[in-house]
Amino acid sequence: MTSTTTRPVLSKDGGTDNRPGLLLGVVLAAQFMALLDVFIVNVAAPTIRVELSASGAALQLVVAGYTIAYAVLLITGARLGALVGHRRMYLGGLALFTAASLACGLAAGTGQLIAFRLAQGAGAALMIPQVLSLIQREFTGERRTKALSAYSAVLATGAAAGQVVGGILVSADLFGTGWRPVFLVNVPIGIALLVLGARVLPRDARTGATRARDARTGATRARALDLPGLVLLAGAVSLLTVPLVLGQEQDWPLWSWLSLGGSLVLLALFGAYESRLARRGGAPLVAPRVLRIPGMGRAVLWIAVSMGVNAGFLFTLTLHLQGGLGHSALRAGLTFGPAAVVFGIVGLTWRRRPARLHRALIPGGFLLAAAGALGVGGLLADGGTGGWGLYPALGALGAGISLAFSPALTGALATVRPEDAADASGLLATVTQLGQLIGVAAFGTLFLAAADGSGAQNSADALRTTMIALSVTALAGAMAGPWRRAR
Repeated sequence: MTSTTTRPVLSKDGGTDNRPGLLLGVVLAAQFMALLDVFIVNVAAPTIRVELSASGAALQLVVAGYTIAYAVLLITGARLGALVGHRRMYLGGLALFTAASLACGLAAGTGQLIAFRLAQGAGAALMIPQVLSLIQREFTGERRTKALSAYSAVLATGAAAGQVVGGILVSADLFGTGWRPVFLVNVPIGIALLVLGARVLPRDARTGATRARDARTGATRARALDLPGLVLLAGAVSLLTVPLVLGQEQDWPLWSWLSLGGSLVLLALFGAYESRLARRGGAPLVAPRVLRIPGMGRAVLWIAVSMGVNAGFLFTLTLHLQGGLGHSALRAGLTFGPAAVVFGIVGLTWRRRPARLHRALIPGGFLLAAAGALGVGGLLADGGTGGWGLYPALGALGAGISLAFSPALTGALATVRPEDAADASGLLATVTQLGQLIGVAAFGTLFLAAADGSGAQNSADALRTTMIALSVTALAGAMAGPWRRAR
């Protein structure tokens, strides 16, 4: 039978503090806050542009700078967590994120705001990989599965909540501060999490005996800092993410295509270097044994596809609701409520289904998401609001994406050894983020190209085309095959 115990958590004074629920709450709250900031600024962007007299390019960098820094540094953050300790890196990243949020809220101009957004993204990248690593290290058996289910639920609710919370804060115009509360709201939350985290997160004790034991088992190599690999991967991810984030708004100029081509070249160089390093007995950025875990490659594909569909759905439906139908940011955000709620519930409860059904969950989830996307596109095809029938369709879409994503993530991490937790966490966190970026770029471009002209009907036609494309993508995910249940 699978163990359902957790490792004891070390308290600040070195004793044990077996409060796994509080530990999970602390790390997932930080995950939620970091994800919130990917989406919350979209709602505030028009107000920022007016109040700071920001140019179009500057406004893009305010919105995208966080995402770029976040995506580029995720694997670096995971490796640094293994090197200096997950607790230290989590608290350090959280402190940087909180300080940068305060600086963003007090910024006097767009240049300052862009710089502080980059710092905010860097703080998130240092902090977020430690969430999965700490779950892997501190939870076992069924409790690890439940913790991972909660993690996947946070990913969906954070995305939808970002737009809702952003709409509320900007509309409230607290004390005449306009857009600034969308950043300042992180400050008291971040301080509270720093205080709680210092009390409940396990210490990163690394004694001489532990290092010697790791040297005999080979675990020390996973903690070495592969600087050339980090530089090559950061360059490849940078060249990929910058055009994905900025190219669409600039009508895909030549530099964006050159950048995408350059990312492939650097990625090939990274793969060749890492393979050579592994053959020489070095410590590659992602341990080869992690990539060789049965089913890991398929899980990576499933995670990328499910997150791409999720992000493409959120982004394009937001464009239609606000741009095509003229809904307020708050009303548009609330429309996503059913999908977010159902995503969270399904993510937390899918393990309760009979074991004989588990093999069908992921392909079944993709099929349900495909049906939900077609339903949303069809119900909104006449340029109207879709009526009450829209909410079951949104719920089906949210449930389907959750059934595709949550078991894939859990299955990918089920057999990862604790010493490989950082490598696996960095890999899957990066895949999750890149899947979202590609989803926004690909489906957002399709929507904007199809929306030839203004008006609700043109927007509805573009949305229907995009929802068909999302459905086809989900069907492709279903065809990847059944999930092999981890033993």
